[in-house]
Amino acid sequence: MLVINFENILYLQQGSSVQQRAYTVLTSHNVFTILKSFEPILTGTIPIGVNVEDSDLDIACCWYDIRAFIDCVTENFSSHSGFSLREVILKGRPTVIANFRLDDFDIEIFGQNRPVKDQESFRHMMVEYALLQEHGETLRQQVIALKRSGMKTEPAFAQLLGLTGDPYLALLKLDKGQDPNLFRG
Repeated sequence: MLVINFENILYLQQGSSVQQRAYTVLTSHNVFTILKSFEPILTGTIPIGVNVEDSDLDIACCWYDIRAFIDCVTENFSSHSGFSLREVILKGRPTVIANFRLDDFDIEIFGQNRPVKDQESFRHMMVEYALLQEHGETLRQQVIALKRSGMKTEPAFAQLLGLTGDPYLALLKLDKGQDPNLFRG
């Protein structure tokens, strides 16, 4: 099984053309340098190669001071096209979500007051990556086909693997390192 260190975006340099473009955009705009104190990790479909044409770059962050996080994101990214920032409560947790566009990518910065490795986006990505390593290119192409037809990533994996119930929780149950009940709303 190929092991990628998803905590450092250097792996993108050796990836697909989309991954290489993502690396160029993120580094030329210093996104991970700006967010460094919030332990950013690129999550979602692009790191694991199941992206489609309109996939965005999802950056999960951990904050301990919500004001400092909001100030950092606003000061550094609010001048970019389509910038919006909202504070919401997701599954009982204060969450900050910022969206904007950098070059040819939509960006979403997602921050919560818990380590990124405990956040659903990272955990889902790691489970999906392991499944792709186990099942290979056929599964990857099937997921992409379902995504192109309008399905979200986690439901696509769940359908293809015959997982029942909530697809997001079903995938978390495959994460051997965490209790899936930890994140019930």
